[in-house]
Amino acid sequence: MATQVAPRTGLSGCEVFPMADIDDRGVPKRALSRRDMIKGVIAAGAVSSAGYMFRSSIVRAQASAPGSVERLLTLNVNGQPRRVDVMKQETLAMTLRYKLGLTGTKLGCDRSECGACTVLIDDVPHYSCSVLTHTARGKNIVTIEGLAKPDGTLHPVQQGVVDEQGFQCAFCMSGFVMATVGFLKVNPNPTRQQLAHGISGNLCRCQDYDKILTALMRGAENLRSA
Repeated sequence: MATQVAPRTGLSGCEVFPMADIDDRGVPKRALSRRDMIKGVIAAGAVSSAGYMFRSSIVRAQASAPGSVERLLTLNVNGQPRRVDVMKQETLAMTLRYKLGLTGTKLGCDRSECGACTVLIDDVPHYSCSVLTHTARGKNIVTIEGLAKPDGTLHPVQQGVVDEQGFQCAFCMSGFVMATVGFLKVNPNPTRQQLAHGISGNLCRCQDYDKILTALMRGAENLRSA
């Protein structure tokens, strides 16, 4: 079927048709009818469906091939097993936020620089934007949502932030809190300088570090009292 091309106007003012739109008798071919268009759509759909079915069989074959990654897996998040469908290249931050709805884990730089996505994996702070979800299977993952007690009582570090109003916009707060909780597991009684060094992998866009450190030091004090 020839493709319909709009006629052009020649120097004489007459319509000039491309050679592809003129039959052997020199008569312009008819325009594409509605019936022809419907036939073409049906034919294209049949071909596309066949291609999709064939592609699906290839994907299933690849999924069972040696070295392939299982997509449906169980993660231990905040003390609960969570079943989730994960792509092999998916990061933990993406899974937590967009698959499990745990939006307290923030995405800032998405390249391991700002620390806004910090979570605890087996009690160690990690940038979740740079951890593949598949590597976290069988490990204990804790996000900012998992720090408070079931009755709603805040974690001592969270309470310290509330008491001191230690953040300005608070976008980076969850990352700082998680980094601090992880650091206090190693050094529960740090000096201000030690804590500053311990959470130095986290950045604040508002540059409010003095208030942040005051709040987190208050959190460390609350934790020792608890």
